[in-house]
Amino acid sequence: MQSIVIAFACGIAVLQLQAVLPEESVIGLLAVLALAGIFLFARRRHWAFRAAALACYMLTGFVWAGMMAQFRLADQLPEPWETKDIELTGIVAALPQRFERGERFEFDVESVQTKGAVVPGRVMLSWYHGWDDLDEGSEDGERHSARAVRPGERWRFKVRLKRPHGNANPHGFDYEAWLLERNIRATGTIRLRGEAQRIDEFVMHPGYVIERLREVVRKRFVAAMPDAPYLGVLIALTVGDQRSIPSAQWKIFNRTGITHLVSISGLHVTMVAALFAALINGLWRRSEWLMLRLPAPKVEVAAGWLAAFAYTLLAGFEVPAQRTLYMLSVVALALWSGRHLGVSRTLLLALGTVLLLDPWAVLATGFWLSFGAVALLLFVGTARVGDAPGWRAALARWGVTQWAVTVGSLPLLLLFFQQFSLVSPLANALAIPVVSFVITPLALIFAALPWTVLLQADHWLLSQMMVLLEWLADWPMWQQAAPPLWAALLAVAGVVWLLLPRGFPARWLGACLLMPAFFWSPPRPAAGEAWVDVLDVGQGLAVVVRTAGHTLLYDTGPLYSADSNAGQRVIVPFLRAIGVGKLDALVVSHRDKDHAGGVNAVRESLPISRILTSITTLGGEPCSAGQNWEWDGVRFLILHPLVVDYQIKSKKSNNMSCVLRIAGAAGSVLLTADIEADDERALIARSASQLPSDVLLAPHHGGSGSSTAEFIAAVGARDVVFSAGYRNPFKHPRPDVLERYAASQAWRTDRGGAIHLALTGANEVSAWRSEHRRYWHGQ
Repeated sequence: MQSIVIAFACGIAVLQLQAVLPEESVIGLLAVLALAGIFLFARRRHWAFRAAALACYMLTGFVWAGMMAQFRLADQLPEPWETKDIELTGIVAALPQRFERGERFEFDVESVQTKGAVVPGRVMLSWYHGWDDLDEGSEDGERHSARAVRPGERWRFKVRLKRPHGNANPHGFDYEAWLLERNIRATGTIRLRGEAQRIDEFVMHPGYVIERLREVVRKRFVAAMPDAPYLGVLIALTVGDQRSIPSAQWKIFNRTGITHLVSISGLHVTMVAALFAALINGLWRRSEWLMLRLPAPKVEVAAGWLAAFAYTLLAGFEVPAQRTLYMLSVVALALWSGRHLGVSRTLLLALGTVLLLDPWAVLATGFWLSFGAVALLLFVGTARVGDAPGWRAALARWGVTQWAVTVGSLPLLLLFFQQFSLVSPLANALAIPVVSFVITPLALIFAALPWTVLLQADHWLLSQMMVLLEWLADWPMWQQAAPPLWAALLAVAGVVWLLLPRGFPARWLGACLLMPAFFWSPPRPAAGEAWVDVLDVGQGLAVVVRTAGHTLLYDTGPLYSADSNAGQRVIVPFLRAIGVGKLDALVVSHRDKDHAGGVNAVRESLPISRILTSITTLGGEPCSAGQNWEWDGVRFLILHPLVVDYQIKSKKSNNMSCVLRIAGAAGSVLLTADIEADDERALIARSASQLPSDVLLAPHHGGSGSSTAEFIAAVGARDVVFSAGYRNPFKHPRPDVLERYAASQAWRTDRGGAIHLALTGANEVSAWRSEHRRYWHGQ
């Protein structure tokens, strides 16, 4: 059975790597072939027939994932209806997530009033509450609470929708895959708050009842301690709503390696199940009458599963908790039936169940981390024969467990996140028992029995733990470049070798297999060459320039919200993944938020040797025409603005944009930020000989006020890059601007993701989406 599940899982994984989904007819033919092969080969014992049968099981996984994907992708928003006003009626399907001046929620569409419009069954809507929505003479909080949506309500909205779309960057988070797994087939915004209409206060449905219960619990926490600094953590541990946790606290959890404790994951579900099972077992054994009718072990298993199921529902039935529930279900059925499947069979049966219900789970980092951790614990635990009694032995077992999880998770942490906390073993050893056995149970008890003193005691205990975590967070972290897949797989083999039972010869060789992943040195351009990456940051700009030994960042992308920006979400993870530990220069072209929104995050995360900017309050050097330097045979030249421009108070921010030309032996690129037509004419007048470049970053994202015909001709670029957000409200790049660049090859971050420019002998330009396309992109 083990080999069958592994083959089935491999088939699912292969399907998720496809750039294009096979046609329905092809999937149908492959299904027939797989079933016929299994019928012919499965019962034959010769190794060749067994190999053929496993290939058929692998094909079955491929077919199953393909059928599920075909079914889910069929429910999509037609492209002509993107960003069009659509009136629809539906139900708020999940707990709304509050953010600055708005809220975001999942919405089940029941009917569409706009004639001819086709809308997916479930969408994600954002409702921005602007000042024009507020009635005069009322408090803002009162007006908001009177109109805020609640789970289970039926509403009629006028909306503008987009197909699922996210930023596409190397080593970046695939937002489109995340939406696909959750069956959210479009995202959008609500139009004209005054036309929104609440039709029904509540629609009876089991899912909506649970979401309304989650809302009641969240309100109960807020009402009891509205100003408690760590209230968001307690809410997250109870109902899975993490939006109330400030970014500063997330940073502490990340630096100490306990982020998994704040998210409702397999650990929490398992611990709650274990605690409840132990409680019921102890009570059940006190009754002889009950024991004679049903053995305590079976009751214990049933009680634990019911507790896990209830907690998973209260947590919003999020995917990580679902996976744990499926795993516990397999274990519970095996124990209830009295069958001893064995450790490997139980784990692989759980794996098969998860992938059968959710074939997109293989795309989630949490899937690999959770199953990997469980596999390691089972591997280490089954290696011991018998358990010695006493607290010393228990402490030793706890130490072995921590050592196994810490070492075992390193390859995946380096592959996915390129960092891990050096104090993680200590922080987890202290935080896991406190959070799992005390803080989380107390929070759950308060959710059922709202006694404020109980919550206050729980918050006090959490605050004491946070004092220790804040101290540990000041310790250094291990950060490095993302290792290649072969190095990560070699490290996994090294972990297995290292964790073999005591007495196995040469276990230290396992540490040697870890070395390539730990000390991987990523490639860099040759002398005289440069690599330029225009990152996909949405409606904004961020460009990373690498030479043989130096790195420059040009602009830091947009500010998405009060707690989110391109610096922390896109730029810093990209720099870490490519092995950049410091910036030799940071150029912030001008003060607009779509160019300087992530500057603080970048400055906090990386040392910067030199800052050039037109923002006088930022510090560093004012950028001005004539500044130049050379790195590794690559020349950098500032062309705009002039020194005298800083004396003109009426100068617009766009007109002060720092224009940078980068030229190597094999090519050149011109970075123009948001200069406008007057600036372009001034550049032609004073620097015409320095404008010609192989690649041009289109001024102002392709807006009509820039990219004059004269400027385009003066640059004469072979390729032009537009950095713009998908379906942005400014309609950048404008159609008339695209026509002016007809002689150049156009590259767009909104369609191609990050654009990579290799200023080498071949002068290659490539788009991330084209090079790493998946079947769900753009769907």
